[in-house]
Amino acid sequence: MTGDAGLLPILGLLAFLAGGFHSAQAQDGATLEELSWLSGCWAGVGGEIGSVEQWMTPAGGTMLGMSRTVRDSQTVAYEYMQIRQSDDGRIEYTAMPSGQAAATFAMIGLSESEVIFENLEHDFPQRIIYRLKQDGRLEASIEGEVNGQARTVAFPMQSTPCRPQVT
Repeated sequence: MTGDAGLLPILGLLAFLAGGFHSAQAQDGATLEELSWLSGCWAGVGGEIGSVEQWMTPAGGTMLGMSRTVRDSQTVAYEYMQIRQSDDGRIEYTAMPSGQAAATFAMIGLSESEVIFENLEHDFPQRIIYRLKQDGRLEASIEGEVNGQARTVAFPMQSTPCRPQVT
């Protein structure tokens, strides 16, 4: 790299930490209640009806979640998720996607509107990120490398009633 290009990752990290985040080392004192903004039901923007992600409010040291993806009126994927406060106080995200083994990701960043989980040993994704936008939408994304190439997949969502009104 030449010029200031080598500083960009460092500057990005400094901006990340300056933005009010708890870093992985500063996770002491972070609680699941700080993730309450994730609770509720979220419908995929532009997704088929029934494509949703739902998170229960924190209780008993856990947040439980589930998601379902619907295409052509059929469920094509589902996932069970858990965010838990471990015995040593660390916050972890465990994903159990349809047809795959469970994987656990450690929280490496937390702010009032964003949480980042990471597991560099996992194939893909290596990071799971949730961001609550100012307009109330939720953007989930997964990131990592596939065959040496950086890849990001975004899942934009909007709040939806957990129990739709029947007419």
